[in-house]
Amino acid sequence: MRKVITINVPHPYLKAFDTLIDLGLYNSRSQLVRVCLREFLDKDEQLKNDLNDDLIQSMEKIKGLVDGVR
Repeated sequence: MRKVITINVPHPYLKAFDTLIDLGLYNSRSQLVRVCLREFLDKDEQLKNDLNDDLIQSMEKIKGLVDGVR
């Protein structure tokens, strides 16, 4: 389900949006913003997953060190 929102963006962004639309890469500003948000959120989620994986590996190393001291 989609919901309409209003955002304020700097004029240079709008010019860039319109250029991308004029080049035929996107059909509308709405589509461009949706794609940008989706890609941002996907990258953010991947970063969280990567950080979580790194944290788990670090914790396993620490546990191994602690177990080795006992």
